[in-house]
Amino acid sequence: MKLMKMMKMMVVLVLSCVLSVSADGLHQDIAITGCSDSDGEEMYALDGEEKWYADFINKKGVEPQPSFMDHTSYVEGAYENAVAQQQICRQNLKTARKVMKDFPVDQDPPSSPMIYSRDNVELGQNNILICHVTGFYPAPVTFYWTKNNKNVTEGTSVNVPYPNKDGSFNQFSRLEFVPQLGDIYSCSVGHQTLDQPLTRIWDVEKTPPSVGPAVFCGVGLTVGLLGVAAGTFFLIKGNECS
Repeated sequence: MKLMKMMKMMVVLVLSCVLSVSADGLHQDIAITGCSDSDGEEMYALDGEEKWYADFINKKGVEPQPSFMDHTSYVEGAYENAVAQQQICRQNLKTARKVMKDFPVDQDPPSSPMIYSRDNVELGQNNILICHVTGFYPAPVTFYWTKNNKNVTEGTSVNVPYPNKDGSFNQFSRLEFVPQLGDIYSCSVGHQTLDQPLTRIWDVEKTPPSVGPAVFCGVGLTVGLLGVAAGTFFLIKGNECS
């Protein structure tokens, strides 16, 4: 099954993976070129983290690297090279379809969406909601966001599909938001294997975290300390009597 899935990946995806050894240990450097009749992907990653990808819609290269790491910039002309690679990929795809015209193509639906916030939720503070699915084939999936049952597009972004070891893909979408009590968000994911999108709901907690556990812990600690003190007192008195 795994062999069949890897073979069918080659119909739309050219994948190269280079392992390099450094003083810090083993690292995985991966480059992906993929295409279909209507879409394409060019992406570079290191140890599972995207370093650069081509945004063919906005016609530019994107470097989605977090601010806390040493930033890596790609050479000038990287996007133009990605465009040229798409032409080669589509030609290879056309040839592969002729050779493998009777090859059965299995399809796998995405997992149920997971939604979580990037940072701890604080009312009125800027944050980001992240929606994640995995295990689907072929790529990509389509994300839809809502806030209080109204469609939301502003402040949303989607990363390029990332391959799993079994030949399937995973993908993220992000939504910038400001938490307010009572707001309800949803993330829906569409895929060609689904009759209707998969949806997960996420709401801003209507009550702040309970202070009960902290109070009980404080009382318990105080009682425990008093018990230790009383026990020590009677132990000393007992020794004096003896």
